[in-house]
Amino acid sequence: MTPIRTLLACLLLSLASLVAPTASAAITQDDLLPVDEAFVLSASAPARDRIEIRWKITDGYYLYRHRTGVEADAGFVAQPLQLPKGKAYRDEFFGDVETYRGELLATLPGQSAASADSVTLKIKYQGCADAGICYPPQTRTLKVALPAAEGTAFVPLASGARAGNLLGQTPQAGLDALPLPAEQAFAFEAIAFDGDELLLRFTPARGYYVYRDRTSMALEGAQGVSLQAPRWPKGVAHRDEHFGDVTVYFDQAEVPVPLKRTRADAVTATLRVTFQGCQTDGICYPPMTRRVKLAIPAGAVTPADAPVTQAPAEVAPTMTPAEAGAGNPQAADMRTGGGDVARTRPPEEVLARASERGSVSLLTAFAFALLGGLVLNLMPCVLPILSLKALSLAESGRSGADARRRALWYTAGVLVSFIAVGALALTLRFAGQALGWGFQLQQPWVVGVLAYVMFAVGLSLSGVFTVGHRLAGAGHGLATRSGPAGDFFTGVLAVVVASPCTAPFMGVALAYAFTAPGLLGLLVFAVLGLGLALPFLLIGFVPALAQRLPRPGAWMETLKQVLAFPMYLTAVWLLWVLGNQRGIDAVGLALAGLVVLALGLWWWQRLRLRAAPLQRVLAALLVTASVVPLVVAHRLPTASTSAPRGEDHVAYSAEALRALRAEGRIVFVDMTADWCVTCKANEKAVLSTPAFRELLKTHDAVMMTGDWTNVDPAITAFLEEHGAVGVPLYVVYPRGGGAGEVLPTVLTQDGVRQAFERAAR
Repeated sequence: MTPIRTLLACLLLSLASLVAPTASAAITQDDLLPVDEAFVLSASAPARDRIEIRWKITDGYYLYRHRTGVEADAGFVAQPLQLPKGKAYRDEFFGDVETYRGELLATLPGQSAASADSVTLKIKYQGCADAGICYPPQTRTLKVALPAAEGTAFVPLASGARAGNLLGQTPQAGLDALPLPAEQAFAFEAIAFDGDELLLRFTPARGYYVYRDRTSMALEGAQGVSLQAPRWPKGVAHRDEHFGDVTVYFDQAEVPVPLKRTRADAVTATLRVTFQGCQTDGICYPPMTRRVKLAIPAGAVTPADAPVTQAPAEVAPTMTPAEAGAGNPQAADMRTGGGDVARTRPPEEVLARASERGSVSLLTAFAFALLGGLVLNLMPCVLPILSLKALSLAESGRSGADARRRALWYTAGVLVSFIAVGALALTLRFAGQALGWGFQLQQPWVVGVLAYVMFAVGLSLSGVFTVGHRLAGAGHGLATRSGPAGDFFTGVLAVVVASPCTAPFMGVALAYAFTAPGLLGLLVFAVLGLGLALPFLLIGFVPALAQRLPRPGAWMETLKQVLAFPMYLTAVWLLWVLGNQRGIDAVGLALAGLVVLALGLWWWQRLRLRAAPLQRVLAALLVTASVVPLVVAHRLPTASTSAPRGEDHVAYSAEALRALRAEGRIVFVDMTADWCVTCKANEKAVLSTPAFRELLKTHDAVMMTGDWTNVDPAITAFLEEHGAVGVPLYVVYPRGGGAGEVLPTVLTQDGVRQAFERAAR
């Protein structure tokens, strides 16, 4: 075995030489978190004689004790800052120092002036990242409210009033202060005022404001009770750098919302409100969603002839006030965003619009989930795995009991995987992450691992190694072996490779799943899985279909080896996606890792019938070491992408879209991603053709492309505003302003041409 050991040593040395310089080069300032995310600063005054300053320190970062200091203004006579003992550390810049990790709580004792109701602190600190890069010294100014002095009487404010207004003050602006957490910056309450009306209360903190036209709401779980248009109070006209001329509320706003009732009895429901706000002269927060459980008492059934202005139930604000007709007060008050998105005529899109308005029932969502999962079997990303399964079923014969068992295990793998992906997506969305279908492929390490899996399956089909030979016989890999584990794994693999695809009918089901209560959302994901597994369930339980499978024979070994090549091509495609995410260095690292993986699996296969425990351990370590390049590749900076340029093709930005629409241009927005197979199929069939370019030229239109290959908050916001749960998303904005038209996920030349003709009218 000396030659093998020599080869192994040479390969590991080569890999180390490749990884080491790349890892070093990967550590740049672009890899660091923004300083205010690495060290989250806050301050409070539990008493008038002391102030507490707290830093929440992200894992992998630390603060220096000797570089931390606080100064107070004249309203607070401060004593020396009290800092806890830090951890001793030998620093290459400052020598022997003390550092803090996790959290630092400092106390500033002193005495506040009797007339002072707040104190302004000037806080200085400096920290570093474990990656070896330090931030420059930081200075922040925080204004901290002091408790009332003894004998001070509190006067309750009138409803809807703010202290700043009673004192004749304007909203706080320009204060060098860290943004508050969203829950503190924007308070929200809701009550059932009576059986026929809800009362909503938005309370921005001083120095913050809420947009009226970026607010929408839905009533969940209330059969026979729905929302009408909210009656907004008079707001403040505001010139906003993000959205132009808008109406905002700097002070508390109480919003009555009438109810439309088809039943009179009391109901319990959950009010879901999505809104957006900003810090004056500071940051803008992403759209935030709050849910309030309400016990709505009995009320009067709304007469059939009563004038009713129905409020769209789904959250989808997309247009600036100018685009939606800000000159019409009634339209402005009704506007929640969902109404500005027009839909095309196909039944799926009509029902998608109905879903966004809250009128799609659970059974309808189930029906579309089943259809979407069934159509997913025909998508190009899933076909290689289905070929493996068909080969496996044909090889196992036509035994009724065996076919049923295999179909059930395959279905179990599909269902468990779909539910797991759905649970993760719903959990992250509930935690405030704006995610959609295929979100996991935005992570380079996930793409790399999938490339490894596809490559390993290809090696198994090619006979390089065998997993579980005692169970399935020599020459079969994990994806084609018989037995429960092989069938279950094939179902898991089918879901994994299906995640980049969005089939017709899936949009309605996923939109329902992402907005429904958690359990119902998981049920929709389970039905999607059932649709994907349905063909093999039918083969397993319908003998007439099983009889149509080809008879086993020698041809199956050849077919098995041929099917290895779609697996290799899938791995190549994933490496291409990884390269677009992290650059050519990431591809080189992953290729080196694949060579190490192949060597380890080949070596393991040679030892499978021998008693060589040490060599088995070395082979296993070699397979494990193949993951190291993926870890390094994940840490590489995001690859710079060449944005589309030209008069008729530009990169997406909200500002550019508004500018083009103001010029009266037709705009075709294409939201895509390199890992989205459906997107690439549409590009090949429609968007990259001479006919499409001629459409742009004929109608003086502009194509605007947004690349969601990596996480992009601006594109995520656009998707959410249009009720999309992932890519692709295609929107055509007409020449004269007005609603954008959302096209189907699978494009046709004729459908796009008709959309352009409608936009030109």
